[in-house]
Amino acid sequence: MAAKSGKSALLICGDYVEDYEVMVPFQALQAFGVKVDAVCPGKKAGEKCATAVHDFIGHQTYSELPGHNFVLNETFEEVNPSNYDALVIPGGRAPEYLSLEEPVLTIVKKFASSNKPIASICHGQLILAAAGVLNGKKCTAYPAVKPVVLAAGANWEDPKPISSCVKDGNLITGAAWPGHPQFVRLLLEALGATVTGGNKKVLMICGDYNEDYEVMVPFQALQVVGYTVHAVCPEKSSGDKCPTAIHDFEGAQTYSEKPGHYFVLNADFKAVNVEEYDALVIPGGRAPEYLSLNENVLSIVRSFMKQNKPVASICHGQQILAAAGVLKGKKCTAYPAVKPQVLLAGGEWLEPDPIHKCYTDGNLVTGAAWPAHPEFVSQLVALLGTKVNYTK
Repeated sequence: MAAKSGKSALLICGDYVEDYEVMVPFQALQAFGVKVDAVCPGKKAGEKCATAVHDFIGHQTYSELPGHNFVLNETFEEVNPSNYDALVIPGGRAPEYLSLEEPVLTIVKKFASSNKPIASICHGQLILAAAGVLNGKKCTAYPAVKPVVLAAGANWEDPKPISSCVKDGNLITGAAWPGHPQFVRLLLEALGATVTGGNKKVLMICGDYNEDYEVMVPFQALQVVGYTVHAVCPEKSSGDKCPTAIHDFEGAQTYSEKPGHYFVLNADFKAVNVEEYDALVIPGGRAPEYLSLNENVLSIVRSFMKQNKPVASICHGQQILAAAGVLKGKKCTAYPAVKPQVLLAGGEWLEPDPIHKCYTDGNLVTGAAWPAHPEFVSQLVALLGTKVNYTK
């Protein structure tokens, strides 16, 4: 797990919070040492919030699909705002009804009056407006929220591009989930973080139906600390998309699957030169099943392992490692159903108990499933010599 910073953040959730906008900050902050307590009015630790997948697929507004079920780790009625260093408010549809909850607005006002960092993204600014903390503040948000932000007395900043974020004093605002790298980085800086050794370049091998979280969380979290991350897919080019799959644990004997966001690639697979990269990331989901048949993918994996460059693979990603023949003698975990493939490939199986457990063996980092992202990202960053230190 990441070294503890002594810093903590409160994250206010609700049903149909945007899927990425709750999980990426939740896991990225933990990866870099910040304790995060996620709460929802009327719910207790261990209960779940349904999330919504909001994406841009060509209509006049975003589309919506059901997302993962987000598990809360604290009880709303038991939290004390004075015990936290920062407040995080995700977007989605949840802020619409949370802006009517007086206990939520009271928490926001307490953070604002104590001048502690408040980071709010997308529709989260509906809550800020209702709490009366935007007057005179520079602020951005999802464009459709502009009338509310202006009515609340804020100075509107157009989010061009949509990944834009704005910082004004203790307030950090973002327009939508593509802005997470800057959004989380600004919050870390507000908490006194400094990053050293962040000038790294990482290759991520993607495919159709990668797990939604397992492609986006590492992609954005690594950018938070300054890494250049190139996401590629065989037979696809920069700007092309990969559909993702939402794998969740909903009571059946195996995980359920729902359609996720469309993940946009930012580099060309055919142009990949292993020598240019410091590390390789392999997300899970269903993509590794077919990518393990691609000899060009396997060649890339072998090159990284032969050069002893860090390789981080999660969940079903280890199917690719097994097919590449690089697991012999390596300590390795994976999604439990992949255990036979790891053993047949000569790997030394490490039980993922609990499911968020990750392991590092030499240059290889392996994790079992998306709940492991904080450890997964932290261990990869440690291998690359990057440090996040807190000076205040």
